[in-house]
Amino acid sequence: MSALRIVFMGSPEFALPTLRELAAHYTVVGVVTQPDRPAGRGQKLTPPLVKVLAQSLGLPVIQPEKLRQPEAMAQLQAWQPDLIVVAAFGQILRQNVLDLPTFGCLNVHASLLPRWRGAAPIQAALLHGDKETGVTIMKMDAGVDTGPILSQRREPIREDDNAATLSQRLAELGAQLLIETLPEYLAGHITPQPQDENLATYAPLLKKEDGRLDWHLPAEALVRKVRAFTPWPGAFMEFRGLPLKVLRAHVEATESLQPGQRGVLNDFPAVGTISGILVLDEVQPAGKRPMSGSDFLRGARDWERGEA
Repeated sequence: MSALRIVFMGSPEFALPTLRELAAHYTVVGVVTQPDRPAGRGQKLTPPLVKVLAQSLGLPVIQPEKLRQPEAMAQLQAWQPDLIVVAAFGQILRQNVLDLPTFGCLNVHASLLPRWRGAAPIQAALLHGDKETGVTIMKMDAGVDTGPILSQRREPIREDDNAATLSQRLAELGAQLLIETLPEYLAGHITPQPQDENLATYAPLLKKEDGRLDWHLPAEALVRKVRAFTPWPGAFMEFRGLPLKVLRAHVEATESLQPGQRGVLNDFPAVGTISGILVLDEVQPAGKRPMSGSDFLRGARDWERGEA
């Protein structure tokens, strides 16, 4: 199967292990990724990580704003792919792209479909307190993560996982599963299984504002939000009129603080919620580096004088 022509589509860190494994086992004739975007404090134009890896592997790259642009479609047709593999690409594939390769388009998705279809499956699993998640290799159709399933692998969610650590494991797991699945699929030995629509749940695209902590939720739910939204979009509250990112937190069952009331517990900043207290183990003030909650308190003498 080494003569098989594969086009890969992906953009962020999650996609890297899949591209790396495909390039090691098959002929990747082209890579499609998102355009360079401004990033960081200086808003410097920064390439997607997939572009950086593809160039280091000597693979041709295109970065269309939209896949439907005529020049993007013309390049896809020129590459003559037998198979398109997608991992966290960030654009919907239209029917003319889905129909282009002989073996269709396969997606490496970071959940056990049909649970958590959509753009943020890893964050959704953490946010809802799921005990396990996994990866799915599916054949894409015109819907959002609705296509039939080729293979799945489960992965337990650890108590100290956040979106970054879980994403890293699922990215490696997805790449391994794809490489194990491809020979059987290409040989016609796998019958794609339709998803059960009755079990479908949806994980929508996250916005920055989604990270705001609501003190009228239980502390347990806020800890899940902190884990789900680290590193992006970041869970945050306001202090001195500026956002204070909460990177790690835990629950204390005591009810000594009212919802939104700030306090100190064992030398760490704490905030009351509707049920329990949220203790801030690690925070990042605006424009500063991450620091422990106790270090933060040393420079925030007014912490207890007010509400979050």
